[in-house]
Order: sequence, then structure tokens, then C-alpha cells
Amino acid sequence: MKWILIILAVIGVVIASFALREHYRTETSPCSINDRWDCGIVNHSPYAVFAGVPVAIIGIAGYLVLGALAFRSSYRAMLVLALIGLGFSLYLTRIEAHILGVYCIYCVISLGIISLMTLLVAERVIVRRRLPQVGHTPGP
Repeated sequence: MKWILIILAVIGVVIASFALREHYRTETSPCSINDRWDCGIVNHSPYAVFAGVPVAIIGIAGYLVLGALAFRSSYRAMLVLALIGLGFSLYLTRIEAHILGVYCIYCVISLGIISLMTLLVAERVIVRRRLPQVGHTPGP
């Protein structure tokens, strides 16, 4: 599980880096697919910055921390951060859907990655909590 989560975190860093490149790109976006899919529109919108920081940088930092927590097998701390990341990603997707009317393929991929990481970590934490301790015998 640990290595799967680390691989997902690395993929998340790569995808968020592509989104950051779009944020600073001045020419036409190569992922401008049609009227509903355009990373350039999304990453140049006022919603692509949070507290003065590009959202993609927040994503890169979040995935790096998630990867470090996975490496340390700190699944409870990882679950908290993954839930925050999932909530933020869902909030941004809502903005894409209802305010901008345009989606970014990188953002949708990132939503998939953070969703999968959250599910995997939640399963790990819940299953570990429910499994009896090795060598522990229930009392009378």
C-alpha cells in the first residue's frame, strides 16, 4: 500500500506541475480541447490563485507532503491531509462546473488521484482499526 500511495503522490506532483505550467503559459494552451475543456481558461482564471499562491503550487506541496507521510506510513495524518485535499479539489471542480463552465483535464486527473488516495488511506486506517491486535486475546 505504501508504494502505491507514493507512486500516486508522484503522479500528482507531475500533474500539478503541468497545471502550474499552464498557469504561467502565455501562448495557447495545448490542452484546449473544445468549449468545455480548456486548461488555459481555468488556470488563468482568478480562481487559480488562493491567498496569492497558484493553486497548482498548493497541489504540488500537498502531494509532496502526502508522499512523505506515505513513506513514513503515517496513515492517520495522511488521511486528514487527503480529506482536506479532496475537499479543496471538489470545491475547485464545483467552480469549474458552475462558475467557469470549463474543465481542466489536469484538474480532473488530480481529482481522481486525490480521490483514490483518500479511499486507499481511509480503507487502510479503518481496516487497521478493526483488525484485532496480534497476540491479543479477547477477555472473558
